[in-house]
Amino acid sequence: MSRRVQERGRRRARSFPTLVLAAAVLLSVASLAAATDAESKLSPKLRAMAESGRPDRVDVIIVYKDHPGRSESDRIQGLGGNTKKRYRNFNHRAASVPEKMLHKLSKNPNIDYIVVDEVISSASNPARKTAKLPVQAIDYSSLGWSLSVAVIDSGIGYHADLYPSPLAFDFLGHLDGDDPSYYLEDDWGHGTHVAGIIGGDGWNTRYNTGETHVGIAPEARLISLRVLDKKGQGVASDLLSALDWVLDNAAAYDIRVVNMSLGVGPQVPAEKDPLIQAVEAVWDAGIVVVCSAGNYGRDGNFTITVPGTSRKVITVGSVTDNSTGDDFTDDYVSSYSSRGPTAYDHIVKPDLLAPGNRWIATMASGAKLKFDLPSRVVDSTYFELSGTSMAAPVVAATAILMIHQDPTLSPDTVKARIMRSARKIPGDPVAVGAGVVDIAAALAETGTVTSALSPRIAMSELGDAVLIEDTALTWGGDEWSLGFLWSDGFLWSDSFSEADGYLSSDGFLWSDGFLWSDGFLWSDGFLWSDGFLWSDGFLWSDSVADDDPLMEIGSQTVTLDDD
Repeated sequence: MSRRVQERGRRRARSFPTLVLAAAVLLSVASLAAATDAESKLSPKLRAMAESGRPDRVDVIIVYKDHPGRSESDRIQGLGGNTKKRYRNFNHRAASVPEKMLHKLSKNPNIDYIVVDEVISSASNPARKTAKLPVQAIDYSSLGWSLSVAVIDSGIGYHADLYPSPLAFDFLGHLDGDDPSYYLEDDWGHGTHVAGIIGGDGWNTRYNTGETHVGIAPEARLISLRVLDKKGQGVASDLLSALDWVLDNAAAYDIRVVNMSLGVGPQVPAEKDPLIQAVEAVWDAGIVVVCSAGNYGRDGNFTITVPGTSRKVITVGSVTDNSTGDDFTDDYVSSYSSRGPTAYDHIVKPDLLAPGNRWIATMASGAKLKFDLPSRVVDSTYFELSGTSMAAPVVAATAILMIHQDPTLSPDTVKARIMRSARKIPGDPVAVGAGVVDIAAALAETGTVTSALSPRIAMSELGDAVLIEDTALTWGGDEWSLGFLWSDGFLWSDSFSEADGYLSSDGFLWSDGFLWSDGFLWSDGFLWSDGFLWSDGFLWSDSVADDDPLMEIGSQTVTLDDD
């Protein structure tokens, strides 16, 4: 906690005189406090619904303090609602309740927080070179389809490059107690493309055109967990079901990495968000979680999407490589790639960048995207897409290669090594992160950590400097300092240490320095706190985002050309 916040708290404490109150007044104050406490359990969007007093029903996710039992379902039913989903590994329930009963529901002392069950939707060879994939150095056959990457997306369709056929499980519209067994299908096409970036082996074109569209780890085992429909939409409670399944089945299927090329606008601080709680439980279970940063970069800062706002997971933005071979000097952050810091919590995100522009990868035969964007079809069975959705699986595949090389690696060490070994490029730390993934360097990296939390960012006490939490302290050693993780140290060459463990930048890389100078954007994140940017509630796939005039596909806004 900063000294400014502590002093503010002391001033507030001194401002209240000691009062002797009558019993009736005490009771009134207690009642008011209880009501205020109950209201604080509702997300801002739900508070507005509760005030309306309408009989309309709303789908919610309820976060309990203790794991809910049958009595909690009875309470929901007593308020005219019904329980839709239960979870084995999370203290969560998905339910449908009348809006006018939200206040009564929130008075349950076992409830910690309630949020809307948001609607969610899905978000090349030069790219491989940009990521510095050491093809000759990797014995892909030794992977032997033993280590698994769970792709939580729109499913994975059949494709000759995806061998052996991925295992598939369906959580779309998942009802409590449903069997998730499934067959290969991807009506939207997004998940199949992501899967090809991770594990496509290029077999389908190897003998036809001479140019193979090979993924990063072509002998990784792929597991499809479908949460998105043919329009690329689903709901957050289905995503929770998929993550719950991962925790139950990770050992049986040797799942070591989860890729989520999707995201939803933040409703609440990370500590209260059920999706953040779920992905962090998966991370703590020893499974690397990789998330796309989002495609809202043109809207400025505070645009990282959930669950990429978690301090634990690896959040990936997109770099545009310009297809100039081994010359990386003209690489830049894709204009659509979301910028940090995160809303509410002010965490430095993304953690790093990966090639996300004009990726050519596998296409499901009946995919809606194939018919919506016919100009993107390549060699009849491949598809070209751009977005942070394409960048995230590059890092997920890098993680599986690292774990194959050393199965003892923890998620935190994988994250720390990928970030420290990243190729540094100039730019704002909340846009470029630690740089561009360098697969060869990541595989050669050494060192271990017990924690690799993404650092917080803040303004100084006087509002005259930008402070970033010192990772040398939080990660456990000088070799993990900001100087090594960001820009090879030159950003921090003139920095000084703050007493509370933050480092001060001299600000010369903050090209829009005036934006930060008075600190008003950092005070409480009010720019996005009302949620107007996220008012449609979609969890976007971060899949196709470019600079040309917009066109509408289903409920998503996408564009036709590249950054």
